[in-house]
Formats: sequence, structure tokens, C-alpha cells
Amino acid sequence: MSAIPLESALKDKSRELGFDLCGIAAAVRPDGFDWLQRWLDRGFAGEMDYIPRREAAYEHPSGVLPPVRSVVMLAMNYFVGQVSNLPASAHSAGQIENLLHGRIGSYARGSCDYHDVLRERLKSLADFLHEQRPGCRTRGCVDTAPLLERDFAKLAGLGWFGKNTMLINKRLGSFFFLAALLTDIELPPDKPHHTSHCGTCTRCLDACPTDAFVEPYVLDARKCISYLTIELRDQPIPTELRSQIGDWVFGCDVCQDVCPWNHKAPVSHEPAFAPREQLDPVDLEWLLSLDQNGFEVAFAGTPLHRTGRAALLRNAAIALGSSHDLHARPVLERALHDDEPLVREAAEWALENVSRRPA
Repeated sequence: MSAIPLESALKDKSRELGFDLCGIAAAVRPDGFDWLQRWLDRGFAGEMDYIPRREAAYEHPSGVLPPVRSVVMLAMNYFVGQVSNLPASAHSAGQIENLLHGRIGSYARGSCDYHDVLRERLKSLADFLHEQRPGCRTRGCVDTAPLLERDFAKLAGLGWFGKNTMLINKRLGSFFFLAALLTDIELPPDKPHHTSHCGTCTRCLDACPTDAFVEPYVLDARKCISYLTIELRDQPIPTELRSQIGDWVFGCDVCQDVCPWNHKAPVSHEPAFAPREQLDPVDLEWLLSLDQNGFEVAFAGTPLHRTGRAALLRNAAIALGSSHDLHARPVLERALHDDEPLVREAAEWALENVSRRPA
């Protein structure tokens, strides 16, 4: 009786480790590299300087692991449902109906940073591969390496690109993390996913509060709420976009929430991604009360730590201003005396916006 093929054993092990999808792609120049260059030339990366700085490395996975021959792509479901205490009507419209509360992107509501969770599982998968092929070389990647994960996920058969640029899988929808295990072992590749299943649907494009999609499949990150609330963390958010951000204080799920493929998405059973009660939704007054020590205690080891205290409180102030709720005034008036200029400027704008409450 012959032994189980290595690629099958690897996929079995990935499921044992909690990954929901696993596929294999050959280490090739991804088609998306040319698209990436055009996207960068149009300035859509905004302040994400790390992308053009490493542009050449994205051309081939050998920029990450020089002797690479195969890319094992993995996905882990993080869907936890919509914010528990907000009415469903608010989710697609970006409206604040539960006043003085804000929303956190689904992926960031848990108690752990997903990078740490996935890297630990990737290490275990790499250890397994080394046991099967002693002397092989591997490298695990979760977001931070210059690798076009979506392209290799598509090549590995995990899904297709939605018009909102997200990778979509028929079973999981789009609420999942991607991870990659590069290796110098040549593994039989899976069949690429060439077919799109979005049809004529444009719900994701139509629902975007800031009109961040220039056209289907093209995102201007400079207008994306996730970019504005996370990546743009050392300067004010453009005033013309603030009111459209609504109650989002870290990330945004709007284009995913309206996607039909997510309407039956399974809820994740990974404990690390289970939403913390204080973030589901988040109390904006509490956020604006945090000093640096309080911020560290609340968010160290979580995705929200990435944006830093000043940017997170800036976002909270803008969310309060967008609410037009006069109850926010005392909170914002206190924020006018914050040590951070970024927070003070946002609080000043928010107070003016609250005062212009619609009739």
C-alpha cells in the first residue's frame, strides 16, 4: 500500500491546524504584478510607502525565498457576524443609530493579533513539512512579506477576485485571512480558479460610503475607510471624507457585508477571533478617555495596537462628530485638551460638526 502523497498529507495537516482552505501554486511570476505597477503609478497606494519601496520583490516569490518552487496558500475563516448591538439597517449605510458607539472591522474584534495566530500555525505546518522532507527550505508569510497573496491564492484554486478586490470563496465568502508557506519542494499545483462568480452584481461598489472604487476591481486606497482609519495614522483624515466614514473607528466591512456570497458565510470557531464584548460595538467615550498606558493595557497584542493611540482616538472623535449627537459634546470638549495634536484637531472638527446637527 503506497504512502499518502505529500501534498495530500500537507492539506490534511493544514485542516488539523485550523486552516479552512489549502491549495498549492507553482512559484511563478504572478499576473497581478503588472496590475500592481499600474496601481502604484496611479498613486492609489497613498502613504503606504512600503509597497513601492519593495515593488521589485513582488515580481516573483523568489524575492521572499530565493530557491522557492511551490507556494502553499492557506485561508482561515474569521467571520464573527455583524456588530452585536447595532441594528442591521446601520450596517450597509454606515449610520450611527446606537449613539456614542462605533464599529471595529470584523477581523480586529478578537483578543489576539491574527498575524500571531496564523504564524504559529504556519510554523507547525512548516515543521511538519520538514519532518517529511528533511533539509527542505520553507518560509511562512502573513501579510508582511512582498508577496501577492491574492494572486497565488487564485492560482491555488482558493477563489476569485471580487469587484471590491477581495478574494471570494464559494463556501467561505470573503471573511478569511490568507497565509502562505513557501518551499523549495516542487509540489503538484492545484487547478487555478479562472472563473468569476460576481456576474452583474455591483452591491459592493454601490455601498462604499466614500466611493473608493474607481471602477470594478480597482480600489483607490486613499479613500478607503480601512486605509483612512488604520494606515493613515500620522496625519489628519481629509475633511471631505470624514462625514462619510460614519461610525467606523478601525477598518470597515461595508463592501463585504453587502456581498451575497457572505450572506451564508459560516461563523469562525477559532477562539482567538471571538469578539471582545467591549469592542462589539466599542464605547467611543471610553476610547477617548484612554491615556497611553490605558491604550497599551486595552490593546497590546491586538490588531488595534497597530494604529497607535493618537490615530485611534482621532478616529473616535470623528465618529462622534459624524453622529451629530449633542451628548458627544462633553466628551469632545475634554478631547480638546489631549496631548496629541491629531486628537485635538479631530475633536475640534467634531464639535463643529455636532453643532451643525441636521434639523
